[in-house]
Amino acid sequence: MTQTKDHIVKSYQQDLKRLHDLVTEMGGMVERQVALACNAILQRDRADATRAMEADAKVDAREHEIEQFVIQLLALRQPVAGDLRHIVASLKATGDLERIGDYAANVAKRSLVLEQFNMRYAATGLAHMAGLVQDNLKRIIDAISADDAEKAMQVWRSDEAIDEIYNALFRELVTYMMEDPRNITPCTHLLFIAKNLERIGDHATNIAETVYYAVTGIPLTEARPKGDLSAFAVIKPQGN
Repeated sequence: MTQTKDHIVKSYQQDLKRLHDLVTEMGGMVERQVALACNAILQRDRADATRAMEADAKVDAREHEIEQFVIQLLALRQPVAGDLRHIVASLKATGDLERIGDYAANVAKRSLVLEQFNMRYAATGLAHMAGLVQDNLKRIIDAISADDAEKAMQVWRSDEAIDEIYNALFRELVTYMMEDPRNITPCTHLLFIAKNLERIGDHATNIAETVYYAVTGIPLTEARPKGDLSAFAVIKPQGN
């Protein structure tokens, strides 16, 4: 009887480890996809844009695999306490990772459209924003891998800097559109790209909250640091 119980416990721990590994691997897949998308827009790399878009199906498939595995774990193992938190957190995190993959694919798609326009507006701001987003994404995936609540909090606190860059880009691009109607189409695509990057940052913050709760058992009740003020921006017409 003891031997059978030990086998069941060992098998359960192996299942938990497999779930952890699947989520970590999905994080790596999404991190590479975002890197390809960022390189596509900043370097006008068509090959990387194609790879980023093609990667989306693999990310979706991994999310489905994890979802099915979680359902199986909940049904057969009936986890409680800390194990239950980690399993539910894994499911939530994969949802956010899947959305990040969607945004990366959208950035890549728009980078192909921008190839027809000879403009380099907002390149510096986009490069800075892309760098911060990728850094946060790497850190949160490391936090998932190591069950590191402190690193998750670092990501949670740093999202405001991404929002501030987005606000500056928003104003800059709207100004270019007002100066010359020919800028409207490319600047609109750039605005969507910047917004997609900002949303990637938001989902990384969501994962940070999830990881923190899974590890500590304490939900983050503080107001999330946010700096996206684009909805309240007032752009004055030129000449007024």
